[in-house]
Amino acid sequence: MVSGVEQAVAAFAAGNPVMVFDSAFRERETDLLWPADAAMPEVMRTLRRDCGGLLFLAVGNEVGELFGLPWLQDIHSHPALVEENPVLAELVTDDLQYDTRSAFTVSINHRDTYTGITDRDRALTTRRFGELAGELLASGVSGGEARAALGAEFRTPGHIPVCRESPQGLRTRQGHTELAVAIARLSGHSPCTIGAEMLQPDGDGALPVEDAREYARKNGIPMITGADILEAFGIDE
Repeated sequence: MVSGVEQAVAAFAAGNPVMVFDSAFRERETDLLWPADAAMPEVMRTLRRDCGGLLFLAVGNEVGELFGLPWLQDIHSHPALVEENPVLAELVTDDLQYDTRSAFTVSINHRDTYTGITDRDRALTTRRFGELAGELLASGVSGGEARAALGAEFRTPGHIPVCRESPQGLRTRQGHTELAVAIARLSGHSPCTIGAEMLQPDGDGALPVEDAREYARKNGIPMITGADILEAFGIDE
């Protein structure tokens, strides 16, 4: 691995944050990321206060398969649902400027949350999802058992949007979801990462990469790029 990725992986393995700039040729955004199973209320507060973008939970495709998590784009374009809800035909996703498909799947709340939006509630939802996914992947349970375990603790809709990695991961899509999951895999955590996009203070655009690097320097956070991660996996851009 390149040295920057090694530092980021070591930090992530210890439950500390990393920052990832995707690419000057994609969304041109930097994400602040933590392992999902390390999410405490102070983590959610930092993401909320310092980022400004959407808090999202990126999960590996194996987690999506384990729980049978559908992509929202597939649900919203399902013929039966479109026939029952014609507005979905008008809202079809066919004009993404940065990709061909959206990574969003369901949104969740832990059943022990109240509204689900507080830092404490979102931390519980995030942390427990990461823990549960890791436990079930290690146990080798069947899909039905995994879905039952998920439903026993979580409900949808909720206040944590979940994004599912593409089936071939970084080899077919180098989005924020895939990059975030890659860091979790390299660090030995379950493939579940909580993060948010960093915006300019006025919210009118992504935080310039130079400003993101300064934030990383001031806060002692390793910062790497999508290209660094691809190189670590031996994948050409």
